[in-house]
Amino acid sequence: MSDLSLKIEKIAQETSNVKSFLLKSNDGAALPEFTAGAHIDVMVTGEDGTTDKRSYSLASDPKDTSAYTLGILREVEGKGGSAFMHDKLSEGDVIEASNPKNHFPLDNDAEDNLLIAGGIGVTPILAMARTLSANGAKFNMHYAARAPEEMAFKTDVEAVCGENGHLYFDGGDPSKGINLKELLSNRQGGLHLFVCGPGGLIEAVRTTATEQGWPENTVHYEVFKPAELDGEDSEMEVILSESGKTYTIPAGETILDVLLEEGVDIDYDCKMGICGLCAVKVVDGEPDHRDYVLTEGEREDEKLFCPCISRAKGGSITLES
Repeated sequence: MSDLSLKIEKIAQETSNVKSFLLKSNDGAALPEFTAGAHIDVMVTGEDGTTDKRSYSLASDPKDTSAYTLGILREVEGKGGSAFMHDKLSEGDVIEASNPKNHFPLDNDAEDNLLIAGGIGVTPILAMARTLSANGAKFNMHYAARAPEEMAFKTDVEAVCGENGHLYFDGGDPSKGINLKELLSNRQGGLHLFVCGPGGLIEAVRTTATEQGWPENTVHYEVFKPAELDGEDSEMEVILSESGKTYTIPAGETILDVLLEEGVDIDYDCKMGICGLCAVKVVDGEPDHRDYVLTEGEREDEKLFCPCISRAKGGSITLES
């Protein structure tokens, strides 16, 4: 049962492959409050008629409970959620969704905020900029896209950020975009970094921040496009320690998806290795960690593992479940 029944009030073509959706409560009531960085899970229907949920960040002002705004990139190589939103829905349609959840909040300890967005990763970053601007907090936002016409919510970013907004157009060549080494050098105490975008951007920011001496707890991130499944991945086996059952995981499928298909009860949310909700303990086997959420301590000391995206380096792995 979904938490919210939302009517699509307006659909706008933000760029050639991004649409924004203005959503209001179907019964006219105020929507649940949310904090910057939050998302909702929307129920989508695949081409085969099956339903699933997709997480979309809220780009609107968290103080406005009259409507939510989503920005959705149509992914050609996706699993069908964005295609459903783009191709099957019209203004006036009603969709089912969860209450807002937040795995990517602002940090109350931050004295200054550095916001970095790549592509459609702008949606939660824009909500952060709205909150920081309204609160009179210190921040700067750096936003990269291929070209001005491919920059979703460009007008909103300029209006909200003013001189604190910095836009980059790289023509598809990241080396011509944000100079991360320069931007992340000479960090001042109290400055926190928030970044959202494709996995490549996240890795570049994290690596550069580490090289520049940023404390791990000051670097916050959310991935909008996870790493692709490795074409060289091979079939593997997963053994669940409690039941003793063994499951075969094909090269092109994730451990989590196979376990869910087999009726295994396991908590999950993002399916992208960013929320950590599905994390389980490794009992035996060598994991190939591909998530973006677990710390080295959680991986090494607590033996945690995210089955939504990670695999085994050997032919099998045993999980505590």
